[in-house]
Parts: sequence; structure tokens; C-alpha cells
Amino acid sequence: MRTNLDMDVLRTFVTGFELGSFARAADRLGRSQSAVSTQLRKLEDQIGLPLVQKAGRGLALTTAGEALLSYARRLLELNDEAVDTVRGANLEGWVRLGLPQDFADTLLPAVLGRFARAHPKVRVEVQVDRSVPLAEKTLRGELDMALVWGDGSDLPHYPNGERVADVPIAWVGTPEWAERAERAARRHALPDEPLPLIAFVPPCTFRAAGIAALDAAGMPWRLAFTSPSLSGLWAAAEAGLGVTPRTTVSLPGTLTALDPKTSGLPPLPTAPLSLHRAEADPSAAVQRLTTIVLETIREALDQAPANRSVAATS
Repeated sequence: MRTNLDMDVLRTFVTGFELGSFARAADRLGRSQSAVSTQLRKLEDQIGLPLVQKAGRGLALTTAGEALLSYARRLLELNDEAVDTVRGANLEGWVRLGLPQDFADTLLPAVLGRFARAHPKVRVEVQVDRSVPLAEKTLRGELDMALVWGDGSDLPHYPNGERVADVPIAWVGTPEWAERAERAARRHALPDEPLPLIAFVPPCTFRAAGIAALDAAGMPWRLAFTSPSLSGLWAAAEAGLGVTPRTTVSLPGTLTALDPKTSGLPPLPTAPLSLHRAEADPSAAVQRLTTIVLETIREALDQAPANRSVAATS
């Protein structure tokens, strides 16, 4: 007799490991922790094998759990695509979306692919730019929606903004620069030399946060490189010209986040990520794309570097 896996239970299982905690999964899914534990036991009963095992203070996937997690993601993606397609089979229109450069390579393909498969009759126009121009274009009605860094407080009037997340900012540089900084920090030499700073031209949330942190710590700095493009910042950092305050979203493999504890650099705050809309009551096509953007960005930001372990709070 065939076993039919419960999609709701699979979603809880996948969410738990993507968020790094079944307690966090319970909050995300609006369930109690006991209900989530019951679902996990139900899934193990359906499979007939243990899916998680103790790993220090937390939990880790068993071999069966690793295999199921891969299949579960594919099943949920197909399930969601089927629901999207059926619900929006007759959806038509035109949506103009703005995205910051951080998400052009990572978020955009996933969003457009999912939306196009579900709503082939909707035309999507995408503009990739810095956050301030995107927000201003949305305010003027030149874009229907835009994902931007910042909370919109610097804009004169923005009633249709929604805060999506607070994303940690990190000092980013080459591994070699990180090693030099750590050696200098151990000698207490770093503050004696101006820190070479790589940053966007103003206004920029990350530039302002980095400079404010350095000034508060009494650490001298100098602008070593400025650019209006993220690729320019990455290129300068890869060349070893200095460090840049940025999130680790779409971080090139040649760069690394520097640990303030060992590098001597001051800790940095989080950056608000917001979704702005041109209209309070947008079209059905805009609403549907908004939903997909929010789901995709939250999944991307919540996903831990390794998805095989769960914190002890599970």
C-alpha cells in the first residue's frame, strides 16, 4: 500500500531546518511547539525511519532525513506552483518591479521563474538600481513595487511601505585582508592607521552605518573607493583596496565577512529591508507578484548556511 505524505507536515519539516529551529518554524507557521513536534513524529511514522538525531545540544538529520528533505523541497515547490497556476490561470496585466543590486543575481531568477510559470499572461518589467532611485520611482508611480534598503523615513511621503526584514550588516573584505586586520588588532595597531573604506556614493544605508560605527569607536578611516554599482564595490574589495560595510547577500566566494571580535572593527547594526508599493490597493497581478517576492526573500534570508542541524530550542 502506497503512503501519501502530508504536505502540511512536509512544510513544517522543511521550514524547521531552513530556519534552524522547529521553535522558529512554529512561530512562522502559527502553530504551537507541541503541534510541530507531533507533526514531526507523524512524518517519521509515515516514513518508518527516524529523520532526526541528537547532535550536541541540537538535532541533525539522519541519512533518511537528508534524503527526505531534498524530496520535500521539490514536492512543496511543485505543490505551490500548481496552486499558483490554477488560482491565477486567467491573470493578465503588467507589473513593474524594482530591485536593489544585491538581489539581481540571487532573488530575481527565482521570483521571475515562479511567477512566469504561474502567470504566463502577465508581463513583468524589472529595473535594477540603487534603493533611493527605486523608492522615488515607486513614489512617482513609475514602478508598481520596489524592494529597497531603508525604511522610507527619508522620503517626504510614503504611505504604502512594508518592512520586510532587518538584515545584519557585516564588514566584508578578502580573507587576506581579514588575516592582516586580525594580526593588527592583536598588536592594537589597527586604530593608528585610517581604515580604507569601500562604499557606495551617498545616500547609502550601508555607508552611513559603517561611518557611524567607525566614528563612534573613534577609529580613523578614509574613503579608498566609491562606486554607484555593487559590482564595483565587490571588485574593489576583491582587489584588496579595503573593506566595505554590506550584507552577505550575494557575497562573492572570494570575499568573507570579518568578525568584529577578532578584526578590531566595530560591530555594525542591521539594515531595514522594505517593500514599497505605488498604490495601497494594487491590481491582482501586482498583489500576486508581491506575495511571491515576499515569500522568496524571506526564505532566502532565513535559510541558514547549513541546513542539516537544528538548534536545541527545537
